[in-house]
Formats: sequence, C-alpha cells, structure tokens
Amino acid sequence: MKFGRRKTISLYWEATWKYKMPVLFSIAGIVGAAVANVIVPLYFKDFFNLLTGSSAPDDIAPHLISILLAIAVLEMANWACWRVATFTASYFQPKVMLDLANTCFSYLHQHSFRFFNDNFVGSLVKKVKWFGRSYEVISDRILWNLTPLFVNIGVIAFVLFRRDVWLGSGIVCWVILFLVLNGFFVRFKMKYDLRRSAAETETTGLLADTIANQGTVKLFNGLPREARSFDRASEALRKLRRITWDLGNVFEALQGVLMVGLEIGIFYLAIRLWQRGILTIGDFVLIQAYLINIFSRLWDFGKVIRQIYEHLADAEEMAVILETPHEIKDRPGATALRVVEGAISFRHVDFFYNQTRPVLKKFNLDIKPREHVAVVGPSGAGKSTLVRLLLRIHEIDGGKILVDGQDIHDITQQSLRQAISLVPQDPVLFHRSILENIRYSNPSVSDAAVIEAAKRAHCHEFISNLSDGYQTYVGERGVKLSSGERQRVAIARAILSSAPILVLDEATSSLDSESERMIQDALEGLIAGRTVIAIAHRLSTIRKMDRIVVIDQGGIVEQGSHAALMRTAGVYRRLWELQAGGFIQ
Repeated sequence: MKFGRRKTISLYWEATWKYKMPVLFSIAGIVGAAVANVIVPLYFKDFFNLLTGSSAPDDIAPHLISILLAIAVLEMANWACWRVATFTASYFQPKVMLDLANTCFSYLHQHSFRFFNDNFVGSLVKKVKWFGRSYEVISDRILWNLTPLFVNIGVIAFVLFRRDVWLGSGIVCWVILFLVLNGFFVRFKMKYDLRRSAAETETTGLLADTIANQGTVKLFNGLPREARSFDRASEALRKLRRITWDLGNVFEALQGVLMVGLEIGIFYLAIRLWQRGILTIGDFVLIQAYLINIFSRLWDFGKVIRQIYEHLADAEEMAVILETPHEIKDRPGATALRVVEGAISFRHVDFFYNQTRPVLKKFNLDIKPREHVAVVGPSGAGKSTLVRLLLRIHEIDGGKILVDGQDIHDITQQSLRQAISLVPQDPVLFHRSILENIRYSNPSVSDAAVIEAAKRAHCHEFISNLSDGYQTYVGERGVKLSSGERQRVAIARAILSSAPILVLDEATSSLDSESERMIQDALEGLIAGRTVIAIAHRLSTIRKMDRIVVIDQGGIVEQGSHAALMRTAGVYRRLWELQAGGFIQ
C-alpha cells in the first residue's frame, strides 16, 4: 500500500510540475500573504504599547495613525498575494486534473479484455473519478492549509525567539509535539481509511453489477437476495465509517486539551517575563494574536492530514491500475501492419486459459488471400478463441500467427485491428445515436454512406420506423434495440469498414429465419474481395464458404467443402444431422 501511495504522489507531482511557473507563482503568493499576516500583529503590539504609555493622546495620535497606515498597506499586500495565489491555482489545477483524467482514460483502455472481465465497470469508473477528485482535495490542502501553516509557524517562532528564547522554544516544542502526535494518529487511522475505501469500492461495484443485471434480478425474483447482499456490504461500510469518524473525534478532543495547555502555559510564562520587565502589554497582544493564528491553523491540521491520507487511499486504487503493466502491449519498434493480400497463418499455436485447460495445441491453419473459411466444432473446441488470438485479445502461449507473412506480435495492435473488421455474436453499442454507432468503424464517411450501409444490412427499414430515425439513441450497450437489430447495426458498421479481413463470429445467430435470409444477401456483398473467417454454430449459414474447418480437442479434425464433408461420417456430418431439422432450405 505504501508503494501505491508513493506512486500516487509521484503521478500527482509529475502532472503538477508540468505547470511549474503558475505553481511557483501560486506558492509565492501564499508565502507572501502568510508573512504579511504574521507581521501585522507586530504593528498592533506597537499600537497598544503606545496606547498604554504615559504620553498625551495628542502626542501619540500621529504615530497611531501611521501604524494604522502601515497595517493597511500590509493587509492590502496580503489581499494582493492571495489573489495571485488563487487565480494562478485556478489556472493550473483544472489543467492538471484534465491531464490526470486523460492519463487514466488512455491507460485504462489499453488494459486487456481479461482485465475488464475481472473488474466491475462501476468500480473502475469510481476509481478514475476519485483519482481526479483526490488530486483536487490534496492540492487544495497543501496550498491553502499546509503551506500557510508552516510559513506562519516559522515566522512566528522567529519573532518570539527574538523577544525571548523561552517563548520561542515553548512554541516550537509544543508544535513539534502536536505534529508528532498527529503523525502517529494518522498512521494508526490509515489502515481503517484503506478498509473504508475498499468497502466503498465493493459497495459501488455491487450496485453497478445489480443495475447492469436488473432484468435478471427482476425475472428471477432476486431483489430480496441482492438487497441482503447490498445491505451486508453497506453495513460493513457503515461500521468502518463509524470507526474512522470516532477516531477523528477522539483526536479532536485530545487536540483541544493540548491547545488549552499551550495557551495557559505560554501566558503564565509571559506573566513571569512581564514581571521581570522583559515583555510589554503590547507583547501580550502579540502573543494572543499569534496563538489565535496557530490554533486556527493547527486545529484543522489533523483534519487536513487525515483528508490527505484518506484521499491518497481513495486515489491509491487507480494508482495501482496505472502501475499495473498492460498484459498485451506492442513490442519496442513494432511496425504498422501492411496487408496486400490478406493471407493468414496459424503455425504451431498453443493457447491455455489456465495451466490445466489447454484450448489449442500445436494448431496449424493456413488461409489463402481472399479465401472464405468457416470454422465449426463442438462448444468449447476453441472456435472463438481463434478470433481472439488473431485480434490479440489474448496472447498465444506458443507458435506464431502471421498476416501476409508478418508476425502479429511484431506489429502494432492498432494497425492489426484496423485491418480486421469484426461482426461479433452479441454486438455491444454505445449509448449514442444509431448514426454514430454505424459510422464508428469509419468516422469520416458521409451520412449518405451510413444510410447506404444500413440498407445493405437490412436495418434501414426498422431505423426508418423509429421516431428519431438515425438520431435515435440506443441506450447503454444498445439495450433499446433487439438482439437482431443490434446485429444488423453491427453488420452495417462492418460494411463501412475498409478492412481487408472480415471476421464473422456467429453474425446471424440472433436473427429469425426471415431476417437471416436478408442478412445472407447482405453478407454476400460484404465478404466479396475480403479474406473471411466465419465462426458458426448454425451450419446453414456457411454452406457456400470456400472451405469449412472443423476443430475439436485443440486441433483440426476435418476440413473441406460442405459437399466433401457430408460424404464422410465425421464430426461435421454429425453436427449437420443434429441441426438438419432447423435449416432453411
């Protein structure tokens, strides 16, 4: 956890120091304001010494007025310094928060599919949000609380040491004791703050998970169970919040006792020094002003430090993600993929989901340029895994995958995925307009091109019947559309793509028979001139493919045309006969 805090501080510092000039101006303004604030009581000391002196009022009045003018100048300098500090901070802090948000966004999205499968969406959103919010709170506490505090205490100690060494020593010793006790307390409380932050993450994740699956909760009457789970998580969070708040209350009580002790002790010392003629009445005013200054700032010191540590704990979860290496990344010197023909080769490919579950073993498959290949086999045989490996969603454990003779591990992921268009089994759409979703594969095309692609994918018909047409928002993950409509939108998106390689992963699995006939017509135009890999369970969709590859037990067991495979008594024929009753002839 300490490493996570160091990483957080390092990230915050790097992002802040990018704007070093406004940062330095802001700090200079705060220091100037703090110094002016401490000097003002020195003039009030002289002011009250003159008032309590034996001189006639008419004699001291001009001096009192000159002191007031000096105080006015100092107060205006204080005001001007604060304005410099606040305006420059308002300039650089939002910029730093923007940079941090962009860093989190970019780094997070470069994590692997496995990473996102292992983390709740709601938890990740919370971590990104709190990372920026924590910077705002921590930087505010450092700028507006800690910097003025230490400048004030430093100058106050210097002034009091010049008046009397015991006064200065008393203040310094008390401040050191106060800060040490705060440090011990914050370290003790930190473990509970970390538990609280983790409990908040768990509660947020549980809430997001149930909202995302609210339909399942309703259909299976899961609300009572989910409510109990959420109540247990919330109750654990409540207990941890109560502990952290009670600890804060306990220390505030101790803090109050320490301050009373300092005030009584320092004034007792001042009385003794006054008796010896060392201090004046004005010095009592000076000491009281300084004590009020110290107490007002130190009273919040414990809260400030606790807030800093609490927000470091909140930010730490995102810092750990930023420090976690990407599972799949480009090699140094990776080049862009150049696809001329679209040939694909799997050579001696091994892949394991875990050490005890091999999926592919020494797998070999060569796909010719612009060849249309269907991959079929029993569930769990590794059909979709081939697609994920080709797209580098997962990394192979052995062997090579080549595209036009180029090892996909030597090329950039961006160029690889730009060369491959995927129509997935269950397309997920953005909560944006249908127009934007179709155009996502080729953002520069015109609206007319989008509509033409929609017509070819046979989704123009249902889009035209929507009240807002192509400007209709489809809801989170596309929930406002049926599964078949989402799939047709995904096909339209693939039509717009200029990728030379096309992957169809059960592209018609969610369509009824009538829709399937229309989509088959669209797919014939879509696959023309491209290398195609079609993953299929519904064998009726692949009869016209150039070659059908049957995989099972991690390898190829049969391959050939539909007619050739039907003449053998193998896996393909058995699968065909099982589905024959449901085929569209």
